[in-house]
Amino acid sequence: MDISLFLLKFWGWYCVIFFFVLTFNPKRTRQIIEDLKDQKFTILISFLAIIIGLLNVLSHNIWEPHISLLVTLFGWLALILGVALFTFPKIMVKWITIFNIKFIQVLYVLLFFVGLFLLNDAYGIVLY
Repeated sequence: MDISLFLLKFWGWYCVIFFFVLTFNPKRTRQIIEDLKDQKFTILISFLAIIIGLLNVLSHNIWEPHISLLVTLFGWLALILGVALFTFPKIMVKWITIFNIKFIQVLYVLLFFVGLFLLNDAYGIVLY
């Protein structure tokens, strides 16, 4: 399987699954924000984001105006957020807590549609 196709499926399913988990359990968003105040959880999450982002960037760093650009941006976003959360945990947690829960839920809805777009492109369900 081509790495671009694999990452399209990975990020697409990630966004869709994350959306459904947070939609059917809205308390989970508050719990994640509260858990970020624990340094051990923050270190674990930042390491995970760095690893996923770095693997994505090293294997798929394509800057062409195509769907591949979206996959590259997801990787860079994960890497940058992971490094920022690991380097400046208190500042990042403060920024995250400033956001309203409703804004975060709107962001998840947008990510759901991006996930559907990625999955559609990966599986070729609706041709455009």
